[in-house]
Amino acid sequence: MADRSRDPEALEREIERTRQELARTIDELADRVNPRNVVDRGKERLKEEADQVVRTVRSMVTVPDGDGGPGQLDQRVVVAGAVAVVALTALVLLRRRRR
Repeated sequence: MADRSRDPEALEREIERTRQELARTIDELADRVNPRNVVDRGKERLKEEADQVVRTVRSMVTVPDGDGGPGQLDQRVVVAGAVAVVALTALVLLRRRRR
C-alpha cells in the first residue's frame, strides 16, 4: 500500500531524479546503437585483433637477438612459407587448367 505520509516535494524530487536517470540511460543506449559508433567500435576491435595476429606471427617467425631486440626472421620459416606459397599457386594453376 502507498505511503501517504510522504512529503509531496520529496516525491517530486524523486520523480525528477528518476526522469534524469532515464534520460541518461536512453542517451547511452542511443549512443551504443548508433550505426556510426557501432562501425567505429567494430573497426577498433578488428584493428586490435589484427595487431595481435601480427605480434603472434612475428614472434613465430623471428629468432630473438642477444640484445633483447625484435630479432631477425628465421630463414627456415621464410623458406617454408615461400614453398607453401609456390605449392599453393601451382595447385591453383593446375586446377584452372583442368577446367
